[in-house]
Amino acid sequence: MALGWVFDGGRPCLDLVNTLRDRHADGVELLTGPDALAEWLARAGFSVDEVTTGNVLAAKALREAVDRVLQAVAAGEAPGKMDVDLLNEAAAAAPPPPARLRIDDDGRPRREVPGPPDPVASAFAVLASDAIDLVTGDVAVRICAAEDCSLRFCDASPRRSRQWCSMARCGNRAKARAHYARTKSR
Repeated sequence: MALGWVFDGGRPCLDLVNTLRDRHADGVELLTGPDALAEWLARAGFSVDEVTTGNVLAAKALREAVDRVLQAVAAGEAPGKMDVDLLNEAAAAAPPPPARLRIDDDGRPRREVPGPPDPVASAFAVLASDAIDLVTGDVAVRICAAEDCSLRFCDASPRRSRQWCSMARCGNRAKARAHYARTKSR
């Protein structure tokens, strides 16, 4: 498939948020179906066997919740309860599920070990946990300053003054435009 995946966010949860491109315009959806989500998860380093349409819907819901929570926190506002609940529920699916104590009808204790965790839910748990760490940490989340980009990225620069999602892409184009404008006016 080889869609235009970009992993310049600096954090896995931001790379997920960046699967909806051109948010400043009408948006370009990259998670178009199970195959696209499976490819993104694989390129993001998660091992999944099967992805369903329901997983795609869940990924989009998680992506938008992460973005809204980050935007709210950046604006100094409280994030919405539904978004916080969604992040917490997704993070709670993190493996391994604990063993449980079960008492049989005859009163004997049994150790009940749940089945293997769902790999997609486990990936979402990692992404949600990463978002929680990001929101509660001291790293600034920015939106690329390029007019034709809206990718989110972590600004861990010493002065928190990073402007572009990637110097190789947006930063280089902005500097080239500025250079062209300077030389043209001479």
